Amino acid sequence: MLPSSTVENYLKAIYQAQTALPRHDALVPMGQLAAALGVVPGTATTMVKALAESGLVRYEPYAGVRLTKAGEKLAALVLRRHRLVELFLVKVMGMSWTEVHDEAEALEHAVSDRLIDRIDEMLGRPEVDPHGDPIPSAEGRVHLPSYETLLTCALNEPVRVSRVSDQDREFLHFVERHDLKPGAIVSVTERDAAADSVRVKGAREFTIGARAASKVLVQAVAALLLILSFASPSSAQQPSAVAANGSEPFKITDNSFLVDEAFNQEAGIFQNIFNTVRSGGDWASTFTQEWPVVSEKHQFSYTLAWSHVDGDAAFGNTLINYRYQLMSEGPGRPAFSPRISLILPTGSSDELDGTGLQLNLPFSKQTGNVYWHWNAGMTWQPSVEFEGGDRNIESPFLAGSAIVRLQPMLNAMLETVLIFDELPTVVGTVRDKSFTLSPGVRGGWNFGDKQLILGVAVPITWTADEDADTAAFFYFSYELPFKKQ
Repeated sequence: MLPSSTVENYLKAIYQAQTALPRHDALVPMGQLAAALGVVPGTATTMVKALAESGLVRYEPYAGVRLTKAGEKLAALVLRRHRLVELFLVKVMGMSWTEVHDEAEALEHAVSDRLIDRIDEMLGRPEVDPHGDPIPSAEGRVHLPSYETLLTCALNEPVRVSRVSDQDREFLHFVERHDLKPGAIVSVTERDAAADSVRVKGAREFTIGARAASKVLVQAVAALLLILSFASPSSAQQPSAVAANGSEPFKITDNSFLVDEAFNQEAGIFQNIFNTVRSGGDWASTFTQEWPVVSEKHQFSYTLAWSHVDGDAAFGNTLINYRYQLMSEGPGRPAFSPRISLILPTGSSDELDGTGLQLNLPFSKQTGNVYWHWNAGMTWQPSVEFEGGDRNIESPFLAGSAIVRLQPMLNAMLETVLIFDELPTVVGTVRDKSFTLSPGVRGGWNFGDKQLILGVAVPITWTADEDADTAAFFYFSYELPFKKQ
């Protein structure tokens, strides 16, 4: 029998029903299967008999049906297509997790295995879809963790929402409104059997019905990880997934201070970033706005700068930036997204006023609770006017950082930057090397599909002919969708 869309729907429905049964060898009742597929029992029985003749199911009259090994593999591959398509629609196409299930129902029968493998590779070999459902491997293997629900987990113990079993759009909106998306850390404080309700405490405290609580699957987390918590853990940037190296993904991923991270903005989301650094009575600030272009592969941004130094206020040069997500993070490989910036001479100060280019090559890789970032690049201004003549300025730089996860939404940071600054002089140019070591911390909150990140750091800079200069660095970021989902 050819695996038509009808056959695939039956195999998938049987697979999902049998995995929910208490015994590993239990049969799925025919009435339950017919109800799941929206057909009468007689129609379901006729189809199941045909599947049994093809060796895809084991059917026992008046008892039920269960997939054979061959049927399980085919069903798992259908689920693989469905769940990868869902994740692709969310991460690349910018669709809401509440609307992708129906789209994936149609597309799962049309996409080829080759296309699915390319999507899998592009997304970094994810292990779960936007709803927390495990994604089968290309060989049809599925890792099924053990879960509790908000109806069965221990009281007053922290749990992480791992999966939402009901993908009805209205229920997913309900989950969003109550901050129960996969990745959220909550605890159940009370269950009232008479009222058929469950009291839940997360970023706020609320009550939900027992039926809804049974559809939110959770796993216990270590209480120690919550000691420093001051924010909701669910991410506004991305759906919860397991990182390519098997670690829980970071909830804050593109908010470094001095060292670029190799991640573009997700489709449908734009970011506003404001920085200020203050040393003595002097200060300098920048504002950057980042926009994805069509998909996460391409990102456009601009940076405005202004400062107040030695009593004089000045507007700085403007950067127009393009970044390409050349490589997504995956098993054994870092993320890589080269950036090129056009420097526009918009400054009101004469210092280094000239058109130029800046190239940066950022790499990022997560290992457990640490994210590592490396940068290498150069700023080039071929015609900087100085003392009546033009100077060719080339300033290479190297940078690196380690971001340590203290909490899902709280990170400690250590950033380093080495700059080989070329500066104009009356007779030509001179090279001025500086090294900056910057310890800091960042944390944030999520408000539905919006994210606010605040940070502070203490950059210490050494130069060849001056004492160390210590400054204070302040960071503000706000991400939100182009339009309401």
